[in-house]
Amino acid sequence: MKILVLGTGAREHAIVHSLASEDAHELHAAPGNPGIGRLATLHAVSATDADAVVALARSFDAELVVVGPEAPLVAGVGDALRAAGFPVFGPDAAAAQLEGSKAFAKEVMAAAGVPTARPVVCTTVAELEAGLDELGAPYVVKDDGLAAGKGVVVTTDRAEALAHGTACLEARGAEGRVVLEEFLDGPEVSLFCVSDGTTVVPLQPAQDFKRAHDDDAGPNTGGMGAYSPLPWAPAGLVDEVVRDVAQPTIDEMARRGTPFAGILYVGLALTSKGTRVVEFNARFGDPETQVVLARLRTPLSRVLLASATGTLAELGELEWSDGAAVTVVVAAHGYPADVRSGDPVDGIADAEAVDGVHVLHAGTSVAGGALVASGGRVLSVVGVGSDLAAARDAAYAGVGRITLPGSHHRSDIAARAAGIGEPITVPGAAVPDSAALDSATPGAAAPSVPSGGTARDLPGWRHVYSGKVRDLYEPVGEHPLGDVVLVVASDRISAYDFVLASEIPGKGEVLTQLSLWWFAQLADIVDNHVVSTEASVTPGDGLVPAEVAGRAMICRRLEMFPVECVARGYLTGSGLLEYRASRTVCGVPLPEGLEDGSQLPEPIFTPATKAEVGEHDENVSFDVVVSRIGVENAARLRALTLEVYSRAAELARERGIILADTKLEFGVDPVTGEIVLGDEVLTPDSSRFWPADEWQPGRAQPSFDKQHVRDWLISPASGWDRAGGEAPPALPAEVVDATRERYEEAYARLTGTPLAR
Repeated sequence: MKILVLGTGAREHAIVHSLASEDAHELHAAPGNPGIGRLATLHAVSATDADAVVALARSFDAELVVVGPEAPLVAGVGDALRAAGFPVFGPDAAAAQLEGSKAFAKEVMAAAGVPTARPVVCTTVAELEAGLDELGAPYVVKDDGLAAGKGVVVTTDRAEALAHGTACLEARGAEGRVVLEEFLDGPEVSLFCVSDGTTVVPLQPAQDFKRAHDDDAGPNTGGMGAYSPLPWAPAGLVDEVVRDVAQPTIDEMARRGTPFAGILYVGLALTSKGTRVVEFNARFGDPETQVVLARLRTPLSRVLLASATGTLAELGELEWSDGAAVTVVVAAHGYPADVRSGDPVDGIADAEAVDGVHVLHAGTSVAGGALVASGGRVLSVVGVGSDLAAARDAAYAGVGRITLPGSHHRSDIAARAAGIGEPITVPGAAVPDSAALDSATPGAAAPSVPSGGTARDLPGWRHVYSGKVRDLYEPVGEHPLGDVVLVVASDRISAYDFVLASEIPGKGEVLTQLSLWWFAQLADIVDNHVVSTEASVTPGDGLVPAEVAGRAMICRRLEMFPVECVARGYLTGSGLLEYRASRTVCGVPLPEGLEDGSQLPEPIFTPATKAEVGEHDENVSFDVVVSRIGVENAARLRALTLEVYSRAAELARERGIILADTKLEFGVDPVTGEIVLGDEVLTPDSSRFWPADEWQPGRAQPSFDKQHVRDWLISPASGWDRAGGEAPPALPAEVVDATRERYEEAYARLTGTPLAR
């Protein structure tokens, strides 16, 4: 084929190197670099000049155009080429916004149900400051637009985070946006997924090294090295990412009418809470491409053409070498800050004389007949071998033969993966959340109870599970009421993903009694899971034990739906963050001009995934719910959620309270097959209740919940460093009392009577 590759870096050189190894193509590059020029005809055409690129492709009847970097993709060069009739590898401008806008990518992830870090989108310095305080350190600050791989700062220094975010906003003027994210622990992985807009074909995973110096010290860079394969990665990781991330994203893009054809670069963190997406890119990553393509045995041209022509489903399984590849970046003096250009580059031929080594040009040019450095990352030295140790030895042997005055490189690329130093480990999975207590497995061993209290020993009942607030028991032996569980609401309270050492006296009774009151108000709309609250007369008689009477319910066991059913009548919280980014919440479009606390034109259904302990629920679209539980169940849950919300909001408003939003959980009774309302319902822990006489859009609203606790913990009075990882201190008596009074006030105002004790 006649193939045109657009770009100038080591990524494009790696692509051309792989294509040239097939010895079957006429290769062209624009504008290319001196290394690419050894394998392809170079053309002095800017990769972002759509008209010039189209004219170039026409001049030699190109049969495939490969767009390497992100800037031409976002600029619409692929659109112009497709309009002119050329097969193009790389998405169109609309689809490339997955990389061009971090906020857009987060919106798509939410709609597709992709697990990712919780985002906060900021358009002003005030929002930036508030977002930094909300998420806490370590701070992750991302420029919303393209930044050549260097728009992200990860730091524990709030001043540095604020300075970077402010600079990003100022640089882009009125259109500036910054995306803050909660920090993700665990090792990072890059996985390239090829798509033709429908089918997804994964390549092999790689790991890169972003920091400038050894041991991940120094500033972020575009990448200082990479390796593949990853011997420490969990089995089934690639299949998991295709199933839970790549395919849902490709499907969501197609649903929006902007099919994504090209490389979906999935940046991942393997965290203690599971696999999470760090970022999407819309092209091959650099330097990971250098090692992934070095291991690909299927002709690259076949893969690229199948993506460009919509025939990936016919490609078949890709073939890979059993060996390994490591690349080490040789960077210019001063990189990534004040880069010095013009220094002579020597020793490439000597490096390539090392068995298994080839050298890819990244930032080079020719001046006075000599090769000189003309960019920050100058060369990418690739070593291949039978395993990572052999590939690493080859790469560093090649680096040792390169001379570039003032250059630097990392000496620890792939070291740990090759068995040098501390091994790489993936954090263990967290204990499941207690949201679906009713579906706990009978006979399961009980995990330890969260700090802040212990589960009681109750006669006739066996403790099987504890969540942040509730303890779950199953009967010892058969129970006269059938397949039931005992759900006990403790006085524990959580904040900022910690269960606190202090308890709020009487809180468990408020939650239980208020749930029971609401169940009665909603009985004509939907059945609930409560079987009995009758207190025990004789210990072990199967009724609610006397020591937990008033805070416990005997409930039938349900098959819970894996979705949080959220209804919103007002805009705040995660819904507000999503609205600021996209003017939608869970795919539901909303009008312009809304602010924190605004009443919505009508209540909306905004479902979320059920999060694990220590995580936040992740908003998803209705289509994601359909994909998980079927269209009939999804439609029924939506209708029930909105009907429950409307009834509850009306009752609350009559009592001087605004029900801003609420989270419900439903399950199926395995005996009757009916959908049943489970868990707690319409309590201060599951809903936002605001005093109607204090409602004022445009600010955070006072509420009937644990706001006193959150406010004190982040105040200087607590002395608690939220970023330090230590558990919060005990609450002072006045905070405990104020919080207890707020919960009890909510109960009294809603039910019309004080809580009976």
